[in-house]
Amino acid sequence: MTAYREAALELLPKGHSFNTCLACGLCSQACPASGMEGMDPRKFVRMSMLGMDEALDETPWVWLCTQCRRCTHVCPMHIDIPQLVYLSRKNRPEDQKPSGIVKSCKVALENPGHSAMGARSEDLIEVVGEIEEEVKEEFPQLASMEVPFDKAGAHFFLNQNSREPVTEPEEMAPLWKILHTVGADWTYGSKGWAAENYCMFAADEEGWKTIVENKAKAIDDLGCKVWLNTE
Repeated sequence: MTAYREAALELLPKGHSFNTCLACGLCSQACPASGMEGMDPRKFVRMSMLGMDEALDETPWVWLCTQCRRCTHVCPMHIDIPQLVYLSRKNRPEDQKPSGIVKSCKVALENPGHSAMGARSEDLIEVVGEIEEEVKEEFPQLASMEVPFDKAGAHFFLNQNSREPVTEPEEMAPLWKILHTVGADWTYGSKGWAAENYCMFAADEEGWKTIVENKAKAIDDLGCKVWLNTE
């Protein structure tokens, strides 16, 4: 039995058949990448069942999949198609994976904030402080707004896409305003603060695991109850 066919059968809920799953096409209708590179979720499943492993290991379509899981959400049988896509990514040698994703994964593993942009925690704290002051000057009614770091016992631990403090710092402020207005008890962390995880997209399972575990530890160390990930 081929790898994809075996994986597809393992993902098939008990009592269902792929003969019926190939008929409705709801997965393809929901997929934002459907039709690109001549591929869609239903076709991907069909090729898996036909044992077309070589073609699935070569199609560039798997890198257009966002892993949004819309296909699984609308599927009447809730087949986890993104898992098949992930298998294709995992099967690729590193030199055949998109270099930008692979590099971003490596960069994220090299800093304690796990920023794929390579942004240091000190950089984030400095930029946040500058934007916070600008917001308070522009909106006097927000004079009491605080953007905390490493606040022990805060209810929410907020992750931040590291592209924003590097290239679009003003885009961080709207969420601060909302959190302040509703009186949320929240904090950023100086460790594990980056929201993105390119190791997942690169199918680097060890890197993916390391980043998630380190983020979870940063949250637990502060005693926060809820993890808010903006990604």
